[in-house]
Amino acid sequence: MSINAMEINQGQEQDRFRDQMQAFADWKADLTRLIRDFQDWLGQHQLNSPEIDLRVYDALRALESDQLNIAFVAEFSRGKTELINAIFFADFGRRLLPSEAGRTTMCPTELFYDRSSGNSYIKLLPIETRLSDVSLSDLKNEDSYWTTLPLNVDSPDQMAQTFHEVVKTKRVPLEDAEKLGLYVDELTNGEQEGNRRVKPQTVEIPVWRHALISFPHPLLQQGLVILDTPGLNALGSEPELTINMLPSAQAVLFVLSADTGVTKSDLDVWQNYIMAYRNKGQKGLVAVLNKIDTLWDEMKRPDQVEATISEQCRSSAELLGIDSGNVFPISAHKALVAKIRGNTELLEKSNLPALESLLGNEILPDRQRVIRDNIVARLGRSMDDIYAPLTAQLDDLSSRINELQAMRGNNEDIVQQLLQKAKEKKDSYYESVKTFQLSRKKLALQAKIMFNTLDIESIDKIIDKSRKDMAGSWTTAGMKNGMAIFFDSMRDAMQIVSRQSEETFKLVQAIYKKFHDEYGLRVSSPRLFPTKKYTDELDLLYLKAEEFRNSPVTTMSEQSFVVKKFFISLVSHARNTFIQASKEADTWLKELVNPLVNQIQEKRNSIEQHMKTLSKIRESKNNLESQLKELTTAKAILVEQTSALKKMTENLRRCMPPEPGPRPAGEPLNPPD
Repeated sequence: MSINAMEINQGQEQDRFRDQMQAFADWKADLTRLIRDFQDWLGQHQLNSPEIDLRVYDALRALESDQLNIAFVAEFSRGKTELINAIFFADFGRRLLPSEAGRTTMCPTELFYDRSSGNSYIKLLPIETRLSDVSLSDLKNEDSYWTTLPLNVDSPDQMAQTFHEVVKTKRVPLEDAEKLGLYVDELTNGEQEGNRRVKPQTVEIPVWRHALISFPHPLLQQGLVILDTPGLNALGSEPELTINMLPSAQAVLFVLSADTGVTKSDLDVWQNYIMAYRNKGQKGLVAVLNKIDTLWDEMKRPDQVEATISEQCRSSAELLGIDSGNVFPISAHKALVAKIRGNTELLEKSNLPALESLLGNEILPDRQRVIRDNIVARLGRSMDDIYAPLTAQLDDLSSRINELQAMRGNNEDIVQQLLQKAKEKKDSYYESVKTFQLSRKKLALQAKIMFNTLDIESIDKIIDKSRKDMAGSWTTAGMKNGMAIFFDSMRDAMQIVSRQSEETFKLVQAIYKKFHDEYGLRVSSPRLFPTKKYTDELDLLYLKAEEFRNSPVTTMSEQSFVVKKFFISLVSHARNTFIQASKEADTWLKELVNPLVNQIQEKRNSIEQHMKTLSKIRESKNNLESQLKELTTAKAILVEQTSALKKMTENLRRCMPPEPGPRPAGEPLNPPD
């Protein structure tokens, strides 16, 4: 069945999430056009600078690469993959992702659209790469590790068959499974021999470690990314899932089954790998009670069935420690059948539309607000950095025009007095500039200490020492102590950065105040370096290290494997935190100083130009009117520039995310007042 035919059969109500994703995409496109207009305006008036160009580029890149990440997490046989099929892929008229009974998804799977290549494919990472020292995020950038299979988007059957690769397994010797971290004796029901349990000779393991699927589904093209994760064992043995992927998702849908309720393994996943890795917050977390059709008892009245489902939701919420209203009872299977057959009544009974409404009306708008706030923060400062000196120049021109107008009919002595006064002002200003140059040297010394602390070579020395110490420790306590020492060192280093950035900030503030009070220079208030963002991240990484260290899977795994995973995931993440902090520190320092440097130079040029004007008038009074004309023309240009920039700034700051539901084609982002 074609997508268009499905839309006709299902009606607008069933396409609510798609409509909202489309409105989201349209809004981002309009916001992109607004930013490009600003970029063009900068070029036309030659007002751009390397720092502002970088901010504009970053804003455009952020919009272009923005994604809405939704992660689906569940133990086996909870109907998670069926739910993904029902929400996103019913248009294909069949199950696209494999979701038969029993264990289905064996490796974490990301579904997205690869804009850079425009191709449809499935990339599969062999399970043996778990033995390497390369992180999963780095492996994603190395095509040589992956097996790539093409997808024929015109053939749902071919795609469904290819997708079955993600559930493939193989049997390997027990020793190989243990090396891969895929067999932990204490957590595995081994074979029974009499009254005792013995280790098996071979173990069934997934063929693939990770899957990347790209194809041009409309929702994926609009920036949706779906992460489909297998259960407890995969989350425990792949720390990057819980350290990087789950926390970065805008929504995590935790799928339970109505026929089992909240089992011990469900609770382990929820407490150890979801709540713990989202800072104990519930924002963006959704518990889905699937398979409610197993509770549809034809021998009971509808209200009795509803009461049974409500009680199941209540008890599940109590065990998870959340409000019962945050548990969504659905039947993914019936919803998929209903969408394929166009059965509106069955779809409503499945209760899937309520979950789709949550995604469209709460999760998506939250993402829109984050984007908007980030863009306004990036570009709003750039616009302020341009607007402030423009208005200062405008005031300066107005003052000079008033001064020249007052000179009409005055004698040469008045002109000479003004020229002498301008010279004294110039000398005083130049002395202040010399003082500023000395302050810049002090600023450079403080910045050097800050950058030395953030230097990646220094961080790598700490990492190398920690690796050697942990590798040489043969006790659990010693290994755990090594983890704590490492993160203590990282946090101490970031505290040094915090102190240095505060001293730098205070020095720049004093310089700003001096030039503002004495010469009227207008520069946007500097921002403090966001050290807290990085210290919080390191603190959270430490907590994650503790969770990782104490989880059932890693606690019982081979120590060398645990140490390797610790460095591949947690330590590499901490290292990347310092790399990002160093990059931001470099940008921050330029933001602190360069706008002031530019204004100081602009003020110098203005003083010298004013002296030249007075000198010409002293030479001949006939020059007065021509100089007035030049200044009046320059003022008119500045008035036009400040007016245009003010309007763009207002448009940016009142740019609000769209209301739920589609925006009519052609409707502007910001309707005229």
